[in-house]
Amino acid sequence: MHIRCTWAGTDPLVVRYHDTEWGVPLHDDRRLFEFLVLESAQAGLSWITILRKRENYRQAFDGFDPQRVAVYDAARIEQLLGNPNIVRNRRKIEAAVRNARVILEIQDEFESLDAYLWRFVAGRPRINRWKTVRAVPAETPESQALSKDLIRRGCTFFGPTIGYAFMQAVGMVNDHTVDCFRHAEVTKWSG
Repeated sequence: MHIRCTWAGTDPLVVRYHDTEWGVPLHDDRRLFEFLVLESAQAGLSWITILRKRENYRQAFDGFDPQRVAVYDAARIEQLLGNPNIVRNRRKIEAAVRNARVILEIQDEFESLDAYLWRFVAGRPRINRWKTVRAVPAETPESQALSKDLIRRGCTFFGPTIGYAFMQAVGMVNDHTVDCFRHAEVTKWSG
C-alpha cells in the first residue's frame, strides 16, 4: 500500500489524479491552458468538484483549444452559462475566454505558453521537501510574479494562490510530501 499526500483522500478520482498527474512536469500548451481554466474555475470550490466536471469542461471548451476559446462571443458565453455540467459562473467563463486571448498573445511573444510559464521557475521544477500538507504555502514569490505578470497582460481569475495551485498541478513545483510515494517518482522525472 502506498503512502500518499493526505489531500488525496480515498475518492478514486482524486487518488488517480494524485497518482498520475499532479506534480508531473507538463509542457503541452493545450494541457497547460486546460489547467489554467480549471484552476480558475475551482476558485472558491473544492478541487473534486472540478475533477468531476473535467470531461464536461473539455467538451464545453472545445478540448481547451485556446484558438477556439478566444473567439467565443456573447452568444457562446450564454450557451455555456446554460450548461449544467460546468460551473456556471459568468465571471469564470468570461475569464476563460479572456485568458485564451492572452494565451494566444503569449504564444506569439514567447513561441509557446510552455516557454513563458516555465521561465518563472528557471525552466526546472522546484523540488520541495514538505513533511506535512500544512507546511505547504498557499502562494510563493514565483506564484506572485506569475500572477502579477498574467494580470498585467489581461488575465483574470488568476491570483497568486490560484497561480500556486496551477504551478503544483503542472509540475512547476513538486509539492508531494516527502513521505508520499510520488515525491521520489516526480523528482526523478524533474531532473
